[in-house]
Amino acid sequence: QVQLVESGGGLVQAGGSLRLSCAASGLERSFSRYAVAWFRQTPGSEREFIVAFTRSGAITGYADPVQGRVTIARDNAKNTIYLQMNGRKPEDATVYSCAASGTAILSGLRTLGAYANWGDGNQVTVSS
Repeated sequence: QVQLVESGGGLVQAGGSLRLSCAASGLERSFSRYAVAWFRQTPGSEREFIVAFTRSGAITGYADPVQGRVTIARDNAKNTIYLQMNGRKPEDATVYSCAASGTAILSGLRTLGAYANWGDGNQVTVSS
């Protein structure tokens, strides 16, 4: 079974930076054949799309609230993607999750339904 595990979260001061990782295991095909995305979710709210890698490795779909503050990277040899967010704001304090899809097309990468595999999430807290 495909498993995704996020790590790297924790407490950061407002204006600071954190780097999150998402490691995949149990894949039925090469990691390079998956689209992979980052979402975030405040308790009681729906998941919010942040950004995604297409199956070809291109980056697409930066969400407006994080435009200019996020850098992502993909290491297929390690089955891992990364999310570096700078200039953390109080509204960035939430749970960040990664998701993977072996079938999603470019036009559907922003949607929750495109992803069959999800991590359990990683908490980020931003101090004022």
